[in-house]
Amino acid sequence: MVDAIHDELPARAQNAEPLRRLEILVYGAGHMLNDITSACWFTYLLLFLTDLGLSPRDAAIVMLSGQVADAFTTIFAGELIDRFGHFKKWHAGGSILVAISFSSVFGGCLPCKIIGKNSSTLQTIGYSLFAAIFNVGWAVTQVSHMSMVNCITLNPTSRVALNSCRNAFTMVANLSLYAFALVVFSVYNAKAYDGIKLEYRWIAYMSIFMGCCFVVVFLIGTKEPALKQRRHSESFSKISWNYWFKKALYYQVAIVYVLTRLITNVSQALLAFYVIDDLGMPQSSKALVPAIIYISSFIVSVILQEISWTSSRLKVSYTSGAILWILSGSGIFVLPSSLHSSMYIFSVIIGIANALMMVTGISMQSMLIGKDLNGCGFVCGSLSFMDKLSCGLALYALESYQDSDQIMRSSAENGGFSVTRYGLGLIPSFCALISALVTCSMELEETHSEQLTEPLLV
Repeated sequence: MVDAIHDELPARAQNAEPLRRLEILVYGAGHMLNDITSACWFTYLLLFLTDLGLSPRDAAIVMLSGQVADAFTTIFAGELIDRFGHFKKWHAGGSILVAISFSSVFGGCLPCKIIGKNSSTLQTIGYSLFAAIFNVGWAVTQVSHMSMVNCITLNPTSRVALNSCRNAFTMVANLSLYAFALVVFSVYNAKAYDGIKLEYRWIAYMSIFMGCCFVVVFLIGTKEPALKQRRHSESFSKISWNYWFKKALYYQVAIVYVLTRLITNVSQALLAFYVIDDLGMPQSSKALVPAIIYISSFIVSVILQEISWTSSRLKVSYTSGAILWILSGSGIFVLPSSLHSSMYIFSVIIGIANALMMVTGISMQSMLIGKDLNGCGFVCGSLSFMDKLSCGLALYALESYQDSDQIMRSSAENGGFSVTRYGLGLIPSFCALISALVTCSMELEETHSEQLTEPLLV
């Protein structure tokens, strides 16, 4: 049945013609709303909730509730997209839900207002509710956008270029968030409860407005993928889940993808705590250090779009990024506060490593899917399910250990290391090592494809 489906591909797909520059750029813009809200979620949510008086454990519960909702939604979204198609409609619906709910994540506690009490339990429930709603919309948008890559083109180089462009826009979203945050924090410099809420609400509004502008560009400038339309108009035959579970490559790609996401998300969530509490750097470093990481990632992501990709190059590039993370993570773990300026150097290395691992790690999904387009939603959804669940549990565990200031500040003067050092240094390094070993063991189908019709760099 799968071979018969392959025979139905349009001529353009069979020839795997490379994409043009504008097609790639417009596609990359489609995830900006998700990217900028995600950056705010992982960078500022824990800080915001603890600033409002919640304990680190309660703040972690809020984040975990969102991650769990996100994880289970990806499974259902992937199944529905495989069954019914219509990537753009799912993307638009998810984006609307994200835009409506995100400001409430950083807003007031609705149950507290209804009941008239402001206990930590009610606050945790209230913020967890909106965190879950936000992540449902986020998951639908992510799965639909990620699945589109495989149905837009069969050209391996163009698929990597689409993922690379998406990653470049992710860096733009992160940098934009920090620019917004710098302006808002400079203007308000709030200390009181109401002022803190107002600060983050303005950051949320500005992020939503910018993200929605890019979503409109994506929806107007992108056509519904012809490959998927052809499948549903002629003879739909959904690929069974068992088809993927019997593939050893599915489990290998799943391990690499989940560990890659774990590296980037955990490091992003703990970075602000590390530079301030462990290294004693100035407050501006909370924005400057992440900015250096994202600028480095942006530059590398753009460069990666110019390469003619094969499966061998994917494996080499991913392994190189993993090695860079192992080296930088080990350095971060032992870095004394007296040498905190070295963190700027590590930031450049981390940015390069993140780009190499994210672009090639996501592109391995496309190598796994190949021409089996009627299962692309399940693959993207199931891998995202494992990613969101593992990240949520990891951050919950780390934050739970930070519930005591003594543990949080167990530093050089006592000859120990803080939980943040372990979370930012050793955990990403260990994940990078495992993912590199798994990548080296993969047997990817060797591919050769033409470069893009037009280079992205001129």
